[in-house]
Amino acid sequence: MIVCVTLPRMARYGYARISTHSQRDDSQLDALRAAGCERNWTDTASGKLARRPEWDNCLDHLRAGDELAVTRLSRMARSVRHLTETAALLADRGIDLVVLKQGTGTTTPAGRFTFHVLAAMDEMLADLISEGTREGLESARARGRAGGRKPKLTTRQAEVARGMYCRRDRRNLRRVPQNRLPAPRTIRWPPPAR
Repeated sequence: MIVCVTLPRMARYGYARISTHSQRDDSQLDALRAAGCERNWTDTASGKLARRPEWDNCLDHLRAGDELAVTRLSRMARSVRHLTETAALLADRGIDLVVLKQGTGTTTPAGRFTFHVLAAMDEMLADLISEGTREGLESARARGRAGGRKPKLTTRQAEVARGMYCRRDRRNLRRVPQNRLPAPRTIRWPPPAR
């Protein structure tokens, strides 16, 4: 007696992430399409966030035997801990991870080893970027430069606005053109500590 069983077809799905709206995900999506991904999910969020709407949708959609493709490990998460937890979750569910640009995955022992090494390198790179940014800001502050946007008010305009606020003269505060002040919502009181 011969029994024929249809095995579930393995599918490859993709996930792309960009950190800010000013970035573009075109190169990631092109690589995922070229790798034969049937469907791709894209988030615009920090990699440090554990919860991302499209990431959650992607994980909900994946089934045992599927492959999840990403262009780089840093697109999934920023810390070794989060990456290893994600890889373990996928492995427990029978889902293979394929990292396209870094040429690795979790399907072989060598691939799993490479995965952990690359995860550690990605986390170190993110830490170095944060450290460099912090050092640059501290250096700029030491030289008297402050970050952030330029003040909307001149020193004189700020004094007039604070005087009006202290007198609770909100009627005059609404007469913006006469006093040449920006709209009241741009006036912060008390002023930020410097």
